[in-house]
Amino acid sequence: MAALLVYSERVDTACELVAGGKELAAALGLGVSAVALGPGAGAAASALAAAGADSVYVSEDAAFEGWPADAVAAGLAQIVEQAGASVVLVGSTRRGKETAPRLAQKLGAGCVSDVSSLVVEDGDLVAGRYAFGGATVAREKLVTAVKVFAVMPKTFDAEGASAGAGTVVSPALSVSTAVKVVDHRAKEGDHVNLDAAPLIVGVGRGFNAREDLALGDELAAALGAVVGCTKSLADFEWLGEDRIIGLSGAKTAPDLYLSVGVSGQIQHTVGVSAAKLIAAVNKDKEAPIFALADYGIVGDLYEVLPALTERLKSV
Repeated sequence: MAALLVYSERVDTACELVAGGKELAAALGLGVSAVALGPGAGAAASALAAAGADSVYVSEDAAFEGWPADAVAAGLAQIVEQAGASVVLVGSTRRGKETAPRLAQKLGAGCVSDVSSLVVEDGDLVAGRYAFGGATVAREKLVTAVKVFAVMPKTFDAEGASAGAGTVVSPALSVSTAVKVVDHRAKEGDHVNLDAAPLIVGVGRGFNAREDLALGDELAAALGAVVGCTKSLADFEWLGEDRIIGLSGAKTAPDLYLSVGVSGQIQHTVGVSAAKLIAAVNKDKEAPIFALADYGIVGDLYEVLPALTERLKSV
């Protein structure tokens, strides 16, 4: 049976793709297979099978350690042929953005990157992706025999996935890489996974100085939240790039997104539109963020945040 094949080096994203892929595959008359590569792939296979994959291709080959894009693409290309896959969904993470076009080139396939929606219409897959800085959504179809889509995290919801007990397959792969890892260095500063965060405080240009972000940190600590930001604050080097939410960063789906000093331009809000609850603090009552927010406070963040943080601490 022809298959829809799913891969991401991040297990949570791969499980989301399996969940979304099941619905798409059913409409296309395909089975769903998933791939886990590199050290620890066996443990990931259990999660993918539980998410609903009919089969999981597993390889712990040392060539996949660190997920070098050329080796992963080569391995995936061989698995695509073995699985008889006509559709491949790759998580559009930073590594996935490198892998998907390389895989497409090896397969002679078409590729759409940063997919924010994927539906079946008249028997064809139609991908939606933001264009013109997020001002519009382009709808794209591929006409090649094999189709590769790099899908943004949180596009699909893994919570409603039907549990399964997929068959584990150990593919015979011949993979080498021209990349030689000579050193590993820990990234400076703390690291956050915004994709998986249930509570997020988003900070933007409403803050006058870098040191003032301490107000956002204190609010986040009182909420038990993590701090994300607009791209401009990362450009200023006030926060790291892993904190960016939006087209240039993470697409999130938290239980609560509380924006502070964020105007609400589309480039940012596409990354939070899936939040279950959105609240905003901004001194400009005409700020676009209020059109998206469920709750809003029109006021100076330098006055609102200390009062809000104090109130949360007293609860």
